[in-house]
Amino acid sequence: MSALDTRDTVALVPAAGRGERLGPGAPKSLRHLGGEPLVVHAVRRLAAARSVAAVVVAAPPGAAETVRGLLAPVVSAAELVVVEGGDTRQASVAIALAAAPSHCDIVLVHDAARALAPPGLADEVAAAVRAGHPAVVPVLPVVDTVRQVGPDGVASSTVDREVLRLVQTPQGFARSVLAEAHATAATGGRKDVTDDAGLVERLGVPVHTVPGHASALKITRPFDLVVAHAVLAEESGVQRSASGMAGSRT
Repeated sequence: MSALDTRDTVALVPAAGRGERLGPGAPKSLRHLGGEPLVVHAVRRLAAARSVAAVVVAAPPGAAETVRGLLAPVVSAAELVVVEGGDTRQASVAIALAAAPSHCDIVLVHDAARALAPPGLADEVAAAVRAGHPAVVPVLPVVDTVRQVGPDGVASSTVDREVLRLVQTPQGFARSVLAEAHATAATGGRKDVTDDAGLVERLGVPVHTVPGHASALKITRPFDLVVAHAVLAEESGVQRSASGMAGSRT
């Protein structure tokens, strides 16, 4: 069995957010992409990762049973746990972590909004944690010019984009490190951290990086759905082409 085939990882999916920037409607994780809710796409791909033994989803308030019904058909090799999420992303992750199976020492935290992240990305992040890094994030280089802008709207300087990276999920952690970070955040009352790596950094723990993936885009605004539809269409085309080639050889 290879390192990537070691099922020692639990994936937490905070999916309780409203997604107001996506416009009015259902909670973001239940918005449809290609005929299925975002959370279904996200969990299907996580469950397909060779390292993931269990997936814990923090569902929107009052929707745990609905989400469980949606996800049961797409999770086969991994254990599925669905809990009701909290008022904030941080609270939802803490609730999901408390419900995670105790035999998993590696924890991934993945946004349902990054519904098209490939299974291999989860495996690569988990492998880096397994190799000894207590905190790991996938990143992409910044391709645009970045400038600092003051409160008066005047651009003051150009930032060196060579040292900047865009951070994605899933983010991976040694379970004990993530648990300590959330316990510290709960007692300190900090609500201004936008991801779990930020919480871990405040413990003084170094955060390692691995290459991210373009398909792991975050669906936040209506235009992002357009891009995600294009990604799905491209994937479907590749799959049809591969099936056709396989059929021609038989």
